[in-house]
Amino acid sequence: MEKLNLAGAHTALVTPFHPDGSIDWDGFARNITFQIDQGISGVLPVGTTGESPAFDWDEHQRLIKHTIETADKRCLVSAGTGSNSTSEALRASKEAADAGADALVLVDCYYNGPSSLELRREYHQPIAEACPECTIIPYIIPGRSGTALSPEDLAILAQDCPNVTAVKEATGDIERMAQTRSMVGDEFDILSGDDGITFQIMLDGRIGAEGVISVVSNVAPAAVAKMVEMALAGDSRDAAEIANALEPLFSIVTVVAEAERALPDGTVRLVRDRFRNPLAIKTLMNGLGMPAGPARRPLGKMTPAGLEIVREAVRSTWQDNPWILEPIGEAFEVDIAQRIEDDEAWQGLTYD
Repeated sequence: MEKLNLAGAHTALVTPFHPDGSIDWDGFARNITFQIDQGISGVLPVGTTGESPAFDWDEHQRLIKHTIETADKRCLVSAGTGSNSTSEALRASKEAADAGADALVLVDCYYNGPSSLELRREYHQPIAEACPECTIIPYIIPGRSGTALSPEDLAILAQDCPNVTAVKEATGDIERMAQTRSMVGDEFDILSGDDGITFQIMLDGRIGAEGVISVVSNVAPAAVAKMVEMALAGDSRDAAEIANALEPLFSIVTVVAEAERALPDGTVRLVRDRFRNPLAIKTLMNGLGMPAGPARRPLGKMTPAGLEIVREAVRSTWQDNPWILEPIGEAFEVDIAQRIEDDEAWQGLTYD
């Protein structure tokens, strides 16, 4: 098969829900259209950002098909089909391939924690061989999966399976990425899985990443796409300027905030809550008037302290670089400046 060109900015799509927890299909389609209109290279439904662990089988597959139909070949569609069960991932991958997905993103098997050798031989390779028409993108995120495909096994996998031509790297380990590049060669695509270091690993000559699968591009697709475009062109000055402008939003992919807990004996303790993706980005989208809705359990809401971190990031972005958020106002017919400061727009997004 001809190598798929994955260079560019891809969005790990949020899945919007109605208040009753059902999927907001119209909102999902509007968000996809917004991404395409703003120049995104590709979209990824049912990844971690899309809350894939909280879907039943029919919802998972329908979201992939809905994305393919809505995109209508106007951008690439990479389907999240990974699992901690190879048989389940095989079934999901085959259905996504049959539906027309361009690529399959396979997260390393979480919780049961196979070794790198097992990941290669018992997971990635069988799926790659079963779906030869699709590009396979291993997704390495040990902070969530508890395991990781090594650079060595990735290189062997890419040699043995011609459709394994990219990796989503969310280890945060710069030296590992440099080692990966030295082993897989220049034709293999390294995609950043961490918004905050995308610029760095694209311009690092030892890595030369080709782009990003981004969370922040849910709200700022044009800006993220432009940053990646400038970096690919070797324009480090303009790419750095955009990266700096996006930094307040990059900083809230995960939010850590302290909150009090009143214990049964009457004492009060401070606890550090870590609100992980996609809670902060969904909170931001709700506040700005984009389709997002609640998260599905076991995700819930932020604390008021966490919400204030999100609001401060968006205030800073709007004050210093309003162009980043202006497309939201136009596409979703909302007054961004008014919503940022309107407390009512953010009501109900935290625990009492």
